[in-house]
Amino acid sequence: MTAAILAPLGTLPFLATLWLVIVLGAKLLEESGGKIAAALKGMPRQPANDIGVRCQTRTRNRASAPIRTNVEWRAAA
Repeated sequence: MTAAILAPLGTLPFLATLWLVIVLGAKLLEESGGKIAAALKGMPRQPANDIGVRCQTRTRNRASAPIRTNVEWRAAA
């Protein structure tokens, strides 16, 4: 009797998960299906539109030279 009650409860999450996987897979194919088809045919990918966006990279500051201390300061530490 318990199996008859639990079977539908286990089936519903399975079907919901299956539906979600199918929907996400269809959306993925819709967005990048052309690229995948071109790759399978061996054709080069279409060049992206070059908008000319510039980005700046930051460089790290150089480490400063070690500071020389007095002997008195070392003794105090």
